[in-house]
Amino acid sequence: MTVTAALLLGAFHGLNPAMGWLFAVARGLQERSRSRLLASLPAIAAGHLASVALVAVVVGATGSLVTGTVLAVAGGVTLVGFGLWRLLSQRHFRWVGMRLSLPQLAAWSFLMSSAHGAGLMLIPVFTHVGHEAAGHAGHALSGGLGVAVLHTLSMFAAATVVAIVVYEVAGLTLLRRAWFNVDRMWAVALVGAGVLTLAQAFSA
Repeated sequence: MTVTAALLLGAFHGLNPAMGWLFAVARGLQERSRSRLLASLPAIAAGHLASVALVAVVVGATGSLVTGTVLAVAGGVTLVGFGLWRLLSQRHFRWVGMRLSLPQLAAWSFLMSSAHGAGLMLIPVFTHVGHEAAGHAGHALSGGLGVAVLHTLSMFAAATVVAIVVYEVAGLTLLRRAWFNVDRMWAVALVGAGVLTLAQAFSA
């Protein structure tokens, strides 16, 4: 169940243009180069992994808190609050200019993933891993990092497929029109994940 959840959330993140594939497509179109697009995606995935892994480390390092409801409640409240902020906010994080080096692109991806709460959505999964580790912080940490890797691989695969299809077929015109709805859907998903986390915490 943990692996399935991590993979499904990874695919969901990969489909979300805010997680980077839109940026990769834009770079590919700018340079008229599919190879530029493909070179961008691993850097984007690396930044995403760093953001998610940071949450996994924090969750794994809490040790005994992972076996109780404190972390789950705190995570659920954070998810709901962050999702509501994203839902009500009209601002988007932007990076001026498209000619970035791969390290800069990875840093952009880290900031964007963190700003959109990518790692926060995995708190229920990381908490479940902690329960299975029976309070052993080391096992919880290694298990959480493993989940982060699987999640990012799924994200990378989904983003790659979407980016190539969009680059070859659709271009950016339709995506510019659809951006608002997708961003709102992401915020609603954050709130939903938070409510689910709180429900599980209080029913335990």
